[in-house]
Amino acid sequence: MADQTTPAVNPCGGSSSGGGGGGGGESQGAQQGLGGMLFPIAIFILIFYFMILRPQNKRKKQQDEMLNGIARGDQVITAGGLFGTVREVRDDAFMIEIADGVRIRILKSAVSTKRQPAQAAITATEEKKD
Repeated sequence: MADQTTPAVNPCGGSSSGGGGGGGGESQGAQQGLGGMLFPIAIFILIFYFMILRPQNKRKKQQDEMLNGIARGDQVITAGGLFGTVREVRDDAFMIEIADGVRIRILKSAVSTKRQPAQAAITATEEKKD
């Protein structure tokens, strides 16, 4: 005779004894696992934003302000290392003079820095010598 007190085992891992109490614990474990996975991902996104995206946007804003502030007569250094004086400002480019009578057209995005005028640099070095 078969023992009536032992429940039959379902091949899918559940119990076939009725009651349905075995499925509730599995779904709670899955929800906790999902929350446990989302927390590190959210922390990673915050770190990525504050360490990479925010400083990059700040530098871009400073570069745009510097480019918009360049006027005729300013001295600039290009990304390629050329030193020149701005002779003409256009919509998307500058006409710079890199030597007497030698003018080239460069894109605004190719300007890396704006230099102080030569006279201000000369007076600054003279003050340091005194």
